[in-house]
Amino acid sequence: MTKKIGILIVAYNAASTLHEVLDRIPADFARRVEHVLVCDDASQDATYLVGLGYQTLSDLPLTVIRHARNLGYGGNQKAGYRWAIDHGLDIVVLLHGDGQYAPEMLPEMVAPLEADECDAVFGSRMMVKGAARRGGMPLYKYVGNRILTTVENTLVGTELSEWHSGYRAYSVSALRDIPFERNSDGFDFDTEIIIQLHEAGKSIREIPIPTYYGDEICHVNGLGYARDVTVDALRYRLHRMGFGTGESAFAHTDYEMKLSPGSSHDRIVSWLANRPPAKVLDLGCATGRLAEALRQAGHHVIGVDIDKCEGVGERVDEFHQADLAGGIPPEVGDGFDVIIAADVLEHLPDPQRLLTQIRDLLSPRGVLIASVPNFGHWYPRLRVLSGRFDYDRRGILDRGHLRFFTRASFERLVAGCGYRIRRRTATGIPFEVTARGSPDGRTAGAARGVLPTLDRAAVALWPTLFGYQFVYELEPV
Repeated sequence: MTKKIGILIVAYNAASTLHEVLDRIPADFARRVEHVLVCDDASQDATYLVGLGYQTLSDLPLTVIRHARNLGYGGNQKAGYRWAIDHGLDIVVLLHGDGQYAPEMLPEMVAPLEADECDAVFGSRMMVKGAARRGGMPLYKYVGNRILTTVENTLVGTELSEWHSGYRAYSVSALRDIPFERNSDGFDFDTEIIIQLHEAGKSIREIPIPTYYGDEICHVNGLGYARDVTVDALRYRLHRMGFGTGESAFAHTDYEMKLSPGSSHDRIVSWLANRPPAKVLDLGCATGRLAEALRQAGHHVIGVDIDKCEGVGERVDEFHQADLAGGIPPEVGDGFDVIIAADVLEHLPDPQRLLTQIRDLLSPRGVLIASVPNFGHWYPRLRVLSGRFDYDRRGILDRGHLRFFTRASFERLVAGCGYRIRRRTATGIPFEVTARGSPDGRTAGAARGVLPTLDRAAVALWPTLFGYQFVYELEPV
């Protein structure tokens, strides 16, 4: 099926170059184009009039619009992509009205999208060694481009040869799937949309394009731009790690098993590793990764969670979907040797109710293993002390937490519910989160090094300040 192709030309003070850019669109390609949209971003020259004049003399399916106010480079793109979506296009190519990018490359830009080989195509000036400098790219821009691209690839988890080309083609369906209208109206829009495509699992193809630097006026503040795109990439990495609002990590919502040695999940697995095969109830089992590890140790595991995550049915012996705020569903049975409430109690409005019910479902020698985040950790203390308390996407200040616990307050809670402590441990910061979003996706080595070693020592010395989580084995009195 033939795809509907559109060209979005963003223009600002481009009266002297717009006519030539339109002329350079290959004739054979122009006959395949559904729409050419020129978005004049409230130029101070005759850009809009040049576009209207070309419209009357050309056979191009040309639409020229002029914004009443300057929307900015990113804002101009937002308007154009929304127009492409509303007009039912399948592919939209971003072209600049100043002639910096070659219209002659349009057929090559859209070919992978027409063949459904990817979701976006980026023209790269860095794919051919030395081409950027031969095309007139100033040395300082070349060096800055390479440095920023390396930083962005490292932080976001991509392997692009260039992040800073403005020559791009998108599948309109991919644009529908990402929240591009939340992005900046400035020049870092192009960085944010790469992050969103990556986050949404969209594929990006790069093709080499020629580099051209002519008489066009650069409206970019280089230092400000470098700061903005670095902050965007760093914010995304922090969101993937669980810090901040998580808005840029919109496609990752599942809680992840903490895999590093000494983490809460590692402690739970090790505590049950040498126990005879037991009947285990895993409350808040999420994806079932913890249950899977316990089953490999010979235990029979029943899982309960409010949502049924993909694959959880294969990782537990039984799964029951229920909101634990309303209690444990009766169909799970009773007589459990072990009940696990890992990272659960802090999400409930009334944890006492669940703790009391758990006690009644344990076998005579059964135990409850629970883990809770430590609100007395230095990180939330620092946030409160600095007056910058807010919720994060994950971690101690997870936005889903309804209750906060210190070691003392949690121990008062369980004592009041009829439990005594058999053993207790504190865990350090889960340093494997720093590897989320890395290019190879590996967490190996993330829990090693100087910082994790110092953190473990600090936890041992002062657990109430440096303990990230507390893990308990509790038995009814």
